[in-house]
Amino acid sequence: MPTADAGHEPLPDDAAGRTRRFIELMVASDVLTFGDFVGKSGRHMPYFVNAGRYRTGSQAAALGRFYAATIVEEFGDDVDVLFGPAYKGIPLATATAIALAGEHGHDVAFCFDRKEAKDHGEGGVLVGHQPADGDRVVIVEDVTTAGTSVRATVPLLRAAADVDVVGLVVGVDRRERGTSHTSALDELAEEFEMHTTAIATIDDIVDHLSSTPVDGRWILAEADVERIAAYRAEHGAR
Repeated sequence: MPTADAGHEPLPDDAAGRTRRFIELMVASDVLTFGDFVGKSGRHMPYFVNAGRYRTGSQAAALGRFYAATIVEEFGDDVDVLFGPAYKGIPLATATAIALAGEHGHDVAFCFDRKEAKDHGEGGVLVGHQPADGDRVVIVEDVTTAGTSVRATVPLLRAAADVDVVGLVVGVDRRERGTSHTSALDELAEEFEMHTTAIATIDDIVDHLSSTPVDGRWILAEADVERIAAYRAEHGAR
């Protein structure tokens, strides 16, 4: 259970176990909530993922360890740089880089972008590691719905240097349609020829929270499950 020492508890060795623990971390941190929310698209959504609610050192440590374990499993050592799109991707990239170095012995660089270019000091749009030709970059994001930020990020990185954007790791894949009948995450994989993955999907969330209480309480009511199913029937990827 993700408590105050969640950043130090050993993670399960298997991906399915880590997914369940990650879902519980989101619940315990008030990052994952259920109800009636209006998203950027104007749609009424039956659940909401807000990574801005991670707010303690132990939560950040735990979050970095989940992302790091996923990156090691999916990419091995074939990563040189982590990129975190501003703003929520910034602490994700930092925490993940710390976890990769501390727990996996893989010291990678990290960088992120500014919302507005800086015209004094060192200037530029990118902060931290400055991409170099041949860098293998993995983008870390909190959640993907339409893939808008990633579509802005990849050209930015490729304009900075001849980098290889090898992948994208998100915390939650909402499994919503992109511009076609497939999910936005799958579309990004095809569009930019990179490997995309998520620590948890909405299916994982419903399956786990429908069958398991968190901290002694049931998180998903039957009405929540029904609303999610109806929403996915309308907007979900095939």
